[in-house]
Amino acid sequence: MVETVAPPNGDHHHHRRRWIHSAVAFLSAHKTLLIAFWTVFLFTVFYWQRDAAPRGLLIFRRTFASPPPPRQLPKLRPVSFNLTDFGGVGDGSTLNTAAFERAMSVISKLGKKGGGQLNVPPGNWLTAPFNLTSHMTLFLAEGAVIIGIDDEKYWPLMPPLPSYGYGREHPGPRYGSLIHGQNLKDVVITGHNGTINGQGQTWWKKYRRKLLNHTRGPLVQIMWSSDIFISNVTLLDSPFWTLHPYDCKNVTIKHVTILAPISGAPNTDGIDPDSCEDVVIEDCYISVGDDGIAIKSGWDQYGTAYGQPSKNILIRNLVIRSMVSAGISIGSEMSGGVSNVTVENLHVWNSRRGVRIKTALGRGGYIRNIVYRNLTFDNVRVGIVIKTDYNEHPDKGFDPKAAPIIEGVSYTTVHGQGVRVPVRIHGSEEIPLRNITFRDMSVGITYKKKHIFQCAFVWGSVVGSVFPPPCDNLDRYDGIGRLVKRSAFRNISDIDYDF
Repeated sequence: MVETVAPPNGDHHHHRRRWIHSAVAFLSAHKTLLIAFWTVFLFTVFYWQRDAAPRGLLIFRRTFASPPPPRQLPKLRPVSFNLTDFGGVGDGSTLNTAAFERAMSVISKLGKKGGGQLNVPPGNWLTAPFNLTSHMTLFLAEGAVIIGIDDEKYWPLMPPLPSYGYGREHPGPRYGSLIHGQNLKDVVITGHNGTINGQGQTWWKKYRRKLLNHTRGPLVQIMWSSDIFISNVTLLDSPFWTLHPYDCKNVTIKHVTILAPISGAPNTDGIDPDSCEDVVIEDCYISVGDDGIAIKSGWDQYGTAYGQPSKNILIRNLVIRSMVSAGISIGSEMSGGVSNVTVENLHVWNSRRGVRIKTALGRGGYIRNIVYRNLTFDNVRVGIVIKTDYNEHPDKGFDPKAAPIIEGVSYTTVHGQGVRVPVRIHGSEEIPLRNITFRDMSVGITYKKKHIFQCAFVWGSVVGSVFPPPCDNLDRYDGIGRLVKRSAFRNISDIDYDF
């Protein structure tokens, strides 16, 4: 009888096959659990590595300003009225101030019931300035035009803004706005693209001839308020700044058209968020006689004392024209601070400047964490500007040693054509510019002079492909973040204002 003996390692292979089979069965049965485990593990490792990374590597992370909180749609009001219910006459000559005031008085009593809506029907509704109320919707029908009377004796005087020290143009009281609101909540201005017309021409002429004794008033100004929604209206020919939310929270401005002559209409900024928090401005067209948008937060020592920054601001999907100033500016009144701003999908055309940061010694404050992304400049004299000698002050009481801090500004995906000077970023020994980053930039130029990417006192970097060739102040990195050349000339200046 022949005895058959198994190979010495046969049991080992048999047990190994059984172990593999069991492991496969376990993995199949607990696949969801394991996927969740590895997802959490990798997510933890990623954030650990991010926080542990050397400071010098931060430039390769795409840092974005914090997004604003989710926006609720405006509430439908349970009660609505027509302006004619209060005696309004839309013939262009009858003064309707009393009709607006009676309507606001009635709606102000409906807050606990959800508020009310005031419909402005087609017609030309002449009025002096009036105040809004909380929990209301002002609805302008197609063909409705609210017209501000152009006689300043009908415009009330108000105290100067506390963060500015006195009226922006004259000491003492200032004119109020055509449509005004203070300490409000839940206000909607909307419609079927009706118009609010400030009849600014008279104001501009008197301003140039020095015939006004007080600072001109904005077209729409809402102060110390929250939950503001403005959409689907046209704002036309403001006497001064057009739309001025001041120290407000949760502001949404969308599908708004803002127009003023591109010359001869002084200080007609489009939208000026001033010491505001959680702001969205999107899908707007702006063509005005000053900055399309100017983010502000107070003027010199008065802004510092007031201490209310502008922060968490998202600006996207805009087309802007500004032959006098810039498409979007930050400052120059920024003494309360500006941070967490994202500007994306911006088209600036036929303008003097594209995007600009402007400040000066004496401002104090800070500008930080500013993200510009997907910018297009079409026939713009200077594309990107940082200016630190914008020396305009409210009085002699400012601190000349109060230097603003500018840091953490990035420009990503910048394109254009017909640009004379693509970049002019002008820091100084007192106000150096730190952590300024350029990435993916190609701008067609009209001027062939050598130094058209101009810098002074700048610490920052260029990542990947950038045209025209950047200044020598910036470190160079390739597209995957490897250092190519470290700058040794951060404080040199090739600023040239002659072209």
